[in-house]
Amino acid sequence: MQRRTFVKGLAATSLLAVSSTSLEAKSKQAKISNANILTGKEFFLTIDYTPVNLTGDRAVATTVNGQISGPTLVWEEGDTVTLHVTNKLKKSSSIHWHGIILPYQMDGVPGISFDGIAPGETFTYTFKVQQHGTYWYHSHSGFQEQTGVYGTIVILPKKREPFRYDKDYVIQLSDWSDENPNTIYRKLKVRSDYYNFSQRTVGTFINEVKEKGLSKAFNDRKMWNQMRMSDVDIADVTGYTYEHLMNGQPSSKPFTVLFKKGEKIRLRLVNSAAMTFFDVRIPGLQMTVVAADGNHVKPVKVDELRIGVAETYDVIVQPKKNKAYAIFAQSMERTGYALGSLTPNASLQAKAPRMDAVPTLKMVDMGMDMATMNKKESEGMKCSSAMNMPSKKSMKKYKFQSMENQKYPITKLPMARGVQTTMMAMSPKYRLDDPGVGLRNNGRKVLTYADLKNRYSTKHDKKPDREIVLHLTGNMERYMWSINGIKYADSKPLVFHYGERLRITFINDTMMNHPMHLHGLWSDLETGDDNHLVRKHTVIVQPGSKISYRVTVDAKGEWAYHCHMLYHMLGMFRKVVVS
Repeated sequence: MQRRTFVKGLAATSLLAVSSTSLEAKSKQAKISNANILTGKEFFLTIDYTPVNLTGDRAVATTVNGQISGPTLVWEEGDTVTLHVTNKLKKSSSIHWHGIILPYQMDGVPGISFDGIAPGETFTYTFKVQQHGTYWYHSHSGFQEQTGVYGTIVILPKKREPFRYDKDYVIQLSDWSDENPNTIYRKLKVRSDYYNFSQRTVGTFINEVKEKGLSKAFNDRKMWNQMRMSDVDIADVTGYTYEHLMNGQPSSKPFTVLFKKGEKIRLRLVNSAAMTFFDVRIPGLQMTVVAADGNHVKPVKVDELRIGVAETYDVIVQPKKNKAYAIFAQSMERTGYALGSLTPNASLQAKAPRMDAVPTLKMVDMGMDMATMNKKESEGMKCSSAMNMPSKKSMKKYKFQSMENQKYPITKLPMARGVQTTMMAMSPKYRLDDPGVGLRNNGRKVLTYADLKNRYSTKHDKKPDREIVLHLTGNMERYMWSINGIKYADSKPLVFHYGERLRITFINDTMMNHPMHLHGLWSDLETGDDNHLVRKHTVIVQPGSKISYRVTVDAKGEWAYHCHMLYHMLGMFRKVVVS
């Protein structure tokens, strides 16, 4: 399909201009550059329908101020901001300020913190800004996030940050479909692999026989079939229906970042997608990661990073040559990409590199270890050694296994095994130094959670008072998602006690990545160093794995707690009550 890009309407058209609006930051000399930036203490935002054409076909988006992406909001730490949000849709709407610490009445989740914004009405949010860094906002009503209601938040710090740079750009990643989101969801309910065009075929089986031999290839296929699973089931929704966007622009019209040779460029990476994980790299340049989810981390140099849905990372790059570099964000399942051009001249555009091969899931992604596999084999389910199993090096006892020795009183919660869940991780492990499916041993230095360390000491943080264990569960054949085998509609709220310190452990019983987001409270991720726990608002739980973080319960009210994959959220959701 020939891809053309234009957005009808005067307000929307400004987004596509190559030239960027710049803001002189008070706390540093660098400039924040992105189309349509709103600054100050009072903001007026309008949610409305906007005609768009992002794929070659006309469609209607739901937008903020007539734009995809919505305007970047620039706040200053310590200010009190007021945001008037007017809803011109024919249905209720909302704005949630993702990762922002605020009173629960201002959190923007219909049915939990407020009633939503009725058609034709205006809701005014007001709160004091208590943090700094890169965040974002989006609708928490229906599937409006998928159809365009999202934007970036940049909060300038009171004090100078502990790193220097010359220019500052927002890179907001998202996914767009001309299909109605309700249609996408209905198709997934009918057939969960509807959008997966990388299925195993007779042709691929012949190739596997050539590579492994008939016996091993047959046993591999038999094993996956018996488990009713597919080793190429990486993503629910793919490039078959998605156009992947960077700052609202498709890859046919790359977003342009301008630099002068030797300048240090800060890129604020934001994943605002509904369902897409992106693997981001700039071929020819290393990225220095300096912040995760708005919080400073000890600088770490990488060639590539995976940014899960709802995460943000701040990186600094320093081009040494007067050439165009591709800002390349390929989807995790390798069916599409978003593209930007880091260039000294707007007329000089970078070309996208070739996408990596379609990845396949391994035994480790099923929560199985070698001992489990040997048991399966003795029971007659032969697991081929040609399955690209983890090497002895990668099967080492992770330093994170010391987490297993941390014992806290566990609060028992209801657990159901039935129609809501047909999968279970047999031996889930902490895999914080595992970059994930499609990124292992690819010849590049890939960021992992194990690389992230809080820039500031957490040595004296209070130890947890108790632990909550939550299983992420699902039934892929019927496309049902839940926590502890209980969907949200049938669940009871989780009760947190004001002032306590919790340890939350997730066990992922599914073969999908789940970005878990706790509203209103920080999640201090355990990465093996208790002295530098990483503070995040969204934590990715890999397939068949476990992960733990600590939460200081310091905000009373009622909060949402959910997977941020839009079509998982209906079931994989809990209400949290802090009293």
